[in-house]
Amino acid sequence: MPFFSRDNALQTTGEQILEKTWKTFPSLARNQVAMTWLVYDPPTFVNTGGALTPAEFWQRSVRGFSYRGVECIYPASVAKLFYLVAAHEWLQQNMVAGSAELDRALRDMIVDSSNDATSLVVDILTGTTSGPELPPAPFETWKQQRNIINRYFQSLQWEEFATINICQKTWGDGPYGRERAFYGENLANRNRLTSDATARLLHSIVGGVAVSADRSQQMMRLLARSLDPRELAADPENQVVGFIGGGLPPMAQIWSKAGWMSQARHDAAYVEIPGQLPFLLVIFTEGRENSANEELLPFITQQVVEQLPSLQS
Repeated sequence: MPFFSRDNALQTTGEQILEKTWKTFPSLARNQVAMTWLVYDPPTFVNTGGALTPAEFWQRSVRGFSYRGVECIYPASVAKLFYLVAAHEWLQQNMVAGSAELDRALRDMIVDSSNDATSLVVDILTGTTSGPELPPAPFETWKQQRNIINRYFQSLQWEEFATINICQKTWGDGPYGRERAFYGENLANRNRLTSDATARLLHSIVGGVAVSADRSQQMMRLLARSLDPRELAADPENQVVGFIGGGLPPMAQIWSKAGWMSQARHDAAYVEIPGQLPFLLVIFTEGRENSANEELLPFITQQVVEQLPSLQS
């Protein structure tokens, strides 16, 4: 069973939004998009600063819609959201030492989506480093260490995490040496996520139960995005224009992590708009043409926002 409750009204609305999207963007095939959408009815129990215990939080019901939400997709930089949570878990458990440099790397990994910062974070979390190919025995040890992040997320025993793979660094040009060998033949060991898994992780952060209430708040501060046109113009890689934030009204607040590469354009966001139901939206799109399309994700978001009044009970 998914962590959200399926709702007939939301299901119908979600299907209508996707049908309108396919009509507007005929290059988007039905198997090139995945979407998970949660709507928070009052009384709102997320973004409260961690007012609920984890047990109380997971007993609360949230309405949700999912289209291809269990399909494994290369997540690009959305994977950094998972590395952020893992880093805070390691810090909470004193598995790694906090430092100004780690703080800087976490900030740059999320705020600027820096691949170099992510490389350091993955090194610290796993005790591994990139470099030349290794002999078989040392490489087996290296792979065991690198998979510690996967073992952590599997230990949560969330069904949405059963098929995900989070163990690779993110790249500009691509992996070399032992990193390329770790990808495997035909890149079979690439990172992979589902929109449902991503939605559940972000839901836990927004709910204040990812690692701890305080650490969830620290993560939220990094995920906050400005919609100020002047700030967006000053930062061409703002993770708003061309993504979910690009379809929001100016008075909205958004916390998000986008992912973009030559074959993917993704975003995962929690949104609050005055007078409307808060919502969480994860959209994964694949294909070279869709990746280059800066109108696609904002269009879907605009349809979601337009339908929010009809979903209020």
